[in-house]
Amino acid sequence: MPVKSPAPGDLEPIERASRDEIEALQLSRLRATLKRVYEHVPHYRQAFDAKGVHPDDLQQLSDLSRFPFTVKKDLRENYPFGLFAVPRSQVARIHASSGTTGKPTVVGYTANDISHWADLVARSIRAAGGRAGDTVHVAYGYGLFTGGLGAHYGAERLGCTVIPMSGGQTEKQVQLIQDFKPEIIMVTPSYMQVIIEEFVRQGLDPAASSLKVGIFGAEPWTEAMRREIEGKADIDAVDIYGLSEVMGPGVASECIESKDGPVVWEDHFYPEIIDPLTGEVLPDGSEGELVFTSLTKEALPIIRYRTRDLTRLLPPTSRSFRRMGKIVGRSDDMLIIRGVNVFPTQIEEIVLAHQALSGQYQIVVDRDGHLDQVQVRCELQPAASHMDEAGVREVAGWVTHRIKTLVGISTEVQVLPSDSIERTLTGKARRVLDKRPRQNA
Repeated sequence: MPVKSPAPGDLEPIERASRDEIEALQLSRLRATLKRVYEHVPHYRQAFDAKGVHPDDLQQLSDLSRFPFTVKKDLRENYPFGLFAVPRSQVARIHASSGTTGKPTVVGYTANDISHWADLVARSIRAAGGRAGDTVHVAYGYGLFTGGLGAHYGAERLGCTVIPMSGGQTEKQVQLIQDFKPEIIMVTPSYMQVIIEEFVRQGLDPAASSLKVGIFGAEPWTEAMRREIEGKADIDAVDIYGLSEVMGPGVASECIESKDGPVVWEDHFYPEIIDPLTGEVLPDGSEGELVFTSLTKEALPIIRYRTRDLTRLLPPTSRSFRRMGKIVGRSDDMLIIRGVNVFPTQIEEIVLAHQALSGQYQIVVDRDGHLDQVQVRCELQPAASHMDEAGVREVAGWVTHRIKTLVGISTEVQVLPSDSIERTLTGKARRVLDKRPRQNA
């Protein structure tokens, strides 16, 4: 469907700034951030000292490569509030991602952090074509997950009317879209496909709905999926990127007039691309692991956070900031299941917690229609090999419930006899079988 470029007055001055202006702002904010974490976060003081660097060593942006990385393990080892740079009394909100048993990744926000977050999501919605007075249907999950509230506050900041629907209840999603007539929907792309199917199931034409723009994130999606959604729903589909450790949704977002990759909001986040094996910083255009340093966060400043997402940094087009290419994979073993980050070790901890199960397990991920389906295969200890059918069902139910409660996804659990899961010659099982179509179209 046709789109038009925004008028210059629709953009903030920084979105039209020169590269020199952007880099001068980044250097000033980066120096302040390094000083903040060194003075207020023991983990960073120790990490900087161990690396032999000091905030005063940052004389130019390229000097950041001398500073240590932050990884998810650092957040878990400092659980829950050890990486906060402000007293707990100044933290206005806490979010958390699903994590290993008892150890989710915890992030905090001051009132200023929440205000900046709202500003950036508002900027993202505006880049997607949204304007004050539009109605936004938010179908991201609310709660500790950052998606729902992040989208909600940003839409309100832009001056939109918000429908806080959250996820699930697909029939009701369609009913409210029909009744409230929103122009914009914010949701995972795979769930948007389910909503489109529900329109058709109800005898409705999804292309005839009020929706004009879909802002899709929380999971990788392809250009083929974009074409399918746009064709069936007659909307513009744009990509929004974010992760809780850096802020939440709105770290980067596509512009409707170009749809050529999410624009990184570089006035608040400094991106790098590194070689995932050596940690060496790679030049723009090279494929590698995406790393972010926050420039304005108060409660949880993050220094050189390794996202594990594999992508490229691309030159500016619609805005003065650089863009991200499509995420082509991960440099670790994390899976993204219906917008939830899942590590095989999370499943392993649950399986190992039941005395009747051996430590062997296998995660099989497939796609049924447009939604990911997960089967967890585990096996009995030899001593439990004579367990009757009722006992096996009870064990499977226990594992299913624990995964749903602690990880946040629904699974089919299959409890197999001892020695059923294939081993390699080295004695290791193949932990993950991901049968989903590759994200390269």
